[in-house]
Amino acid sequence: MFEGLKETLDRFKDDVEEQAESVDAETEADTDVDTVEEKRDQDQKREDPAPPDRDPSEDPETVEEDDREVSVGFGKRAKAFATGGVIIQPEHLDEPLETLELSLLSSDVEMGVAEEILAGIRENLEGTVRAQVQSTDMVLESALKEALFDVISVGQFDFDQHVAETDKPLVMVFTGVNGVGKTTTIAKLARYFERHGYSAVLANGDTYRAGANEQLREHADALDKKFIAHEQGGDPTAVLYDAVEYARANDVDIVLGDTAGRLHTSNDLMAQLEKIDRVVDPDMTLFVDEAVAGQDAVQRASEFNDAAEIDGAILTKADADPQGGAAISIAHVTGKPILFLGVGQEYDDLERFDPEQITDRLLEGDVEDR
Repeated sequence: MFEGLKETLDRFKDDVEEQAESVDAETEADTDVDTVEEKRDQDQKREDPAPPDRDPSEDPETVEEDDREVSVGFGKRAKAFATGGVIIQPEHLDEPLETLELSLLSSDVEMGVAEEILAGIRENLEGTVRAQVQSTDMVLESALKEALFDVISVGQFDFDQHVAETDKPLVMVFTGVNGVGKTTTIAKLARYFERHGYSAVLANGDTYRAGANEQLREHADALDKKFIAHEQGGDPTAVLYDAVEYARANDVDIVLGDTAGRLHTSNDLMAQLEKIDRVVDPDMTLFVDEAVAGQDAVQRASEFNDAAEIDGAILTKADADPQGGAAISIAHVTGKPILFLGVGQEYDDLERFDPEQITDRLLEGDVEDR
């Protein structure tokens, strides 16, 4: 995952480094010219006596403000050059940022998110003096890391701590469109919680889809978990209510409730979620979608959050997504965090979404085979 985004960011760093190198050369040339001109002026002063009556307007202290600004600006550039540094100017970023924006959009990054990243990069880089002990790559990496982290980490919270501190049973309801892997994700989370010392019951609130009971039951049997279901066509709220009651009576820590796949425009199904909220009052409602859906996943996450507020998102098939644009867009668009990435078919193939780790992958490490 993220190979496309990593390549995009690497190209951007190369573009800005190329601009910075040209700045170094220009500054060096300007400094050399200035040195020659200063020497020539000094020689001329030694040869020519000072005029008897000097016009006060020519006194250095009365030089026009614009001239001082030019002098100060050049002095800063010269100082940066003298210490081995370079100042990154707005014009040095314009073309690389324009190219980066197009590349981000082609990597499925939502437009508003791309603009936020670009604004953060520009704010972090403009006017930066790259010290002699730093490489331009170091400065760029720091600026990119901060801008990306600010976008990716929106809404993040300590999931494991939240689970530990919430009164039991903790109730999680899963929603999203059909066929994105909700049921398998529920099974993976049951295994995740088991590894962390929690018991779980699986409940099938998808009473509309033929075969839904059998699918989740198979996972429950494979994981040796209690399974709660009603007949097809029954009331999903009643199923989840029964699961909560079972958990309370049997000291089960967590209820994982599936719901029917739906579009945000499915009024009847959205009304079901509202009823579940009223009757069951889940601790968390999690949106599930495929990472490979790209911009569609981002749009759906936003629409579901508007229609029935979610608490976080899980992206499946992240291992099959070469771009990663959805993964860095959903949190910023919804204001709710991505909590997990599905990275394979096995029950253990579920990764916590760690913004700092993701940012490091994009900028420093090899993202392949992760």
